[in-house]
Amino acid sequence: MDKLSDIGTIKEILAKYGFSFSKALGQNFLVNPSVCPRMAENSGADKGVGVIEVGPGIGVLTCELAKRAEKVVAVELDKRLLPVLEDTLSEYDNIKVINADILKLDLHKLIKEEFEGLDVVVCANLPYYITSPVIMKLLEDKLPIRSITVMVQKEAADRLCAALGTRQAGAVTAAVNYYARPEMLFKVSSGSFMPPPKVDSAVIKMTLHDKPPVDVNSEELMFRVIKASFAQRRKTILNSLSNGFGKDKSSVSQALEKANISKTSRAEQLTLDDFARLANELLIYSKETSDDLDV
Repeated sequence: MDKLSDIGTIKEILAKYGFSFSKALGQNFLVNPSVCPRMAENSGADKGVGVIEVGPGIGVLTCELAKRAEKVVAVELDKRLLPVLEDTLSEYDNIKVINADILKLDLHKLIKEEFEGLDVVVCANLPYYITSPVIMKLLEDKLPIRSITVMVQKEAADRLCAALGTRQAGAVTAAVNYYARPEMLFKVSSGSFMPPPKVDSAVIKMTLHDKPPVDVNSEELMFRVIKASFAQRRKTILNSLSNGFGKDKSSVSQALEKANISKTSRAEQLTLDDFARLANELLIYSKETSDDLDV
């Protein structure tokens, strides 16, 4: 269907099906006609490529993906949008809409059943309230996907794409960098949406690593170290980890020294390699002293 990003067309479609926006689901539909083609082009959608889309809305981005990709599977939580999507996507035979919660979906099973023989990418305009949970699920599930291209709140995009070792970096920055290489693609103003949100957005792309960029003996422990370090980011790494793990400072201090990390450093100053070395030293300490770190 043409003109899906036209405000008049959107209002007409929504009125036809008696649809009203849900604030709880963070629904904001794109009305800027230039955004979705750029997202689809940057996502890697092409012949021989399958795309998973999260939250298709009325199908503006879905259509652009379907024009380029071999197949698109759109996962929509709001069942009220199913008849809308059946209408707006009717001219495409390479789209499948699934009514499900992406956070509860078995994506390994979905990819195996829907994209056999295809490369797979993810492309989505994510509701702000589930940005981090969705991104982390896509990464932590270790799916056979090439990349994740998403539109998120501008502030979240800045943090996700921040360089580790800088003030903008956070725990999620470190986690994302372990699994992928994030990059900022372009900004999207609040006026590009209906209804317009109170903040601007940005499109980012995370290209997954073939293998992790650091050597770590326990991923679980490293992520616990990262989380504890940033939980009290104004404190020194020594105090943050002592509090976070409930351990005396001497044991943490010893691990920091062996990892060649200053006890007065703060989480935002550490690189992914620093966190990996520190986790490895804490694991060695745990085994040597039988001090249980729950790993």
